[in-house]
Amino acid sequence: MSTTEDPFTPNLHALFRTLKEQTLWRRREVRSSAVAPAVRVGDETLLAFSSNDYLGLANDPRVVDAFCAGARRYGVGAGASHLLGGHTSAHHELEEALAAFVGTPRALVFSTGYMANLALLTTFSGRHQAVFEDRRNHASLLDAARLAKADRHRYRDVEDLRCQLTRASSSGLIVTDGVFSMDGDIAPLGTLHSLAKASGLGLIVDDAHAFGVVGPKGRGTAAHYGLEFDPGLIHMGTLGKAFGVFGAFVAASNEIIEALIQKARTYIYTTALPPAVAVAACTSLAIAQSEEQRRTDLYARVRQFQDGAKALGLTLLPSSTAIQPVVLGSAKRALEASVHLRQQKLLVSAVRPPTVPEGSARLRIALSALHSHEDVSRLLEGLATLPKDPV
Repeated sequence: MSTTEDPFTPNLHALFRTLKEQTLWRRREVRSSAVAPAVRVGDETLLAFSSNDYLGLANDPRVVDAFCAGARRYGVGAGASHLLGGHTSAHHELEEALAAFVGTPRALVFSTGYMANLALLTTFSGRHQAVFEDRRNHASLLDAARLAKADRHRYRDVEDLRCQLTRASSSGLIVTDGVFSMDGDIAPLGTLHSLAKASGLGLIVDDAHAFGVVGPKGRGTAAHYGLEFDPGLIHMGTLGKAFGVFGAFVAASNEIIEALIQKARTYIYTTALPPAVAVAACTSLAIAQSEEQRRTDLYARVRQFQDGAKALGLTLLPSSTAIQPVVLGSAKRALEASVHLRQQKLLVSAVRPPTVPEGSARLRIALSALHSHEDVSRLLEGLATLPKDPV
């Protein structure tokens, strides 16, 4: 092969062709407006049901003002990693507020949830240590267990996990999403916690889609089940969903947090989150805790949608959260349903394999506290016009 030949393009073209043939080709929408129920995409104004901004805080004027004030004080970048001068009073205040929110001694801010999960699994598991992970866990948890080279065991449900635990060694972790991102249901964390305690295992819960919207004052899945602080339970959460900002955090015991500071490569070897983001997140966290009406409004819209979808005969999964999937089966049918809704000025994402299993492609409807009764009614009217038979 000469040095001028491209070694990538032939294989990539074959990959692109396969993805298009299987209706799995993805493309980005270019939005030119703030996050809101009505967004501007290209030349259209669309009613959107695809955002993780569950409490409607991403464009709240108080959060925006806090971000601007943070930028004026600290600038737009941290300037260094946390351990080389990038850790500011804004980061520290946010960590203290997050620890108090979750009910743990300490918290540690990360740039993304993916980085936080990689840090947790690579720090607290490794070769020959068992990691029991729900089959529906987020890709970051699955990738983290692979990177850690752990002895991976994937379970279908609690009974499957119970059986696997009887055959496993005593060293390891149970790892689960708190709210499953594609199905919307809440993990049985109370039972998982009991199994972990009985088996001498640690328990990690990824509460990215739970913090802010699940449990008393939105304090997450553990609070939903009435679990108190336990040094064997580690919480991971994100700041870019219900809190409407950006970043992630781990909340846990003093020892867990100190171990991450000392050993977690995704914490040590990256520039710190912009301090202005931390300032905004503090404001958002305070609003999320104090304004219960936001959760009340969100769950009113959830119930309205569920009642209307059932009346239409749509196949819903057993979710009580803001994530309401409508399962359609084939990738082709899900994509065509999304296009059909787009023609009615409704923005609803089609989720296809490998994000979800084959045969379970779906419309992933995400509701927000800012959606009105009329917004959800309009969505249901659009869903009522979907073709009834599989394509």
